[in-house]
Amino acid sequence: MKIKEVLNALEMFAPLPLQDGFDNAGLQIGLTDAEVTGALLCLDVTEAVVDEAIALGYNLIVSHHPLIFKGFKSVTGKDYVERCVIKAIKNDIVIYSMHTNLDNALLGVNYKIAEKIGLRQVRVLEPRENALLKLVTFVPMKHVDQVRDALFGAGCGCIGNYDACSYNIEGIGTFRAGNGTHPYCGKIGELHHEEEMRIETILPVYKRDVVTKALLAAHPYEESAFDFYPVQNKWNQAGAGIIGVLEEPETEGDFLRRVKQIFEAGCVKHSRLTGRLIRNVALCGGAGAFLLPRAIASQADVFITGEVKYHDYFYYENSILIAEIGHYESEQYTKELICSLLEKKFPSLELRMTRINTNPIKYL
Repeated sequence: MKIKEVLNALEMFAPLPLQDGFDNAGLQIGLTDAEVTGALLCLDVTEAVVDEAIALGYNLIVSHHPLIFKGFKSVTGKDYVERCVIKAIKNDIVIYSMHTNLDNALLGVNYKIAEKIGLRQVRVLEPRENALLKLVTFVPMKHVDQVRDALFGAGCGCIGNYDACSYNIEGIGTFRAGNGTHPYCGKIGELHHEEEMRIETILPVYKRDVVTKALLAAHPYEESAFDFYPVQNKWNQAGAGIIGVLEEPETEGDFLRRVKQIFEAGCVKHSRLTGRLIRNVALCGGAGAFLLPRAIASQADVFITGEVKYHDYFYYENSILIAEIGHYESEQYTKELICSLLEKKFPSLELRMTRINTNPIKYL
């Protein structure tokens, strides 16, 4: 299989339009028409990781954190990023990153963290806004199923754990075909009345072009009438952080000790203990402290993330237990997530999770 087939599968799970504005997820380095010899999975791309891929004979590295965040005016090897770029190009290695698009995706990074902790009833903590459209189109009765199925196949009609969602109203459409047209029904120059179905369905904004193409391919009319409307509903299947429930409440101390063990954290920084029981758990991998107000509003007992600002401990000390476990520690199981995705899609693909701990922070 070609490298681009592997990357296409990853983007189906975590589409690049889901990434945050500051991010640079996606293809970092390399040409994707080559046959893939193996994929090395990592959190960070370092020179040691590139050397590991070379030693394994792999020509694909899939990372969580992008190697490249900004443009270059020169590439001279003056820092580790440039040295990795040079080494990867010299050895025909493709580097691809799944960052905040994987954070924000359904069943993405934060769901993996929740799985490790043992949370149930998991939902997105801060759903994305202004991310949905409603499609309205009008279809002759004989082609309703054909068009509806094409729309669902292109990504329309998903609401929560339901798919194939649509609303349908029967009515009469009118049109008059002009000279030079090739109407599906009716005669040129005559006003025609056609029994039609008005189909309404929902879709993510980023799928608009794909859905339009599928609609035009399936619709029998020479000129298909359709409209897209912005939807103010929050998209509960995508967004930042998650919140879930423990099967049994735990004391603050027991919970923090268990989290420290699960994530093999050098230390767990936390706000003062108040004697509360921990049942509702909010979390966000990496630098997720911006979600603290959302976690409090959602009545979480604790918020777990990789990085927290000093003054946040003061500001929120009476509202929630804060647990800071380290950026690398919080996201380390992303490698397992990517591995499971690729194993299911490409059983014959040789995969390896890096054996190198790329955490730049050390503990005495």
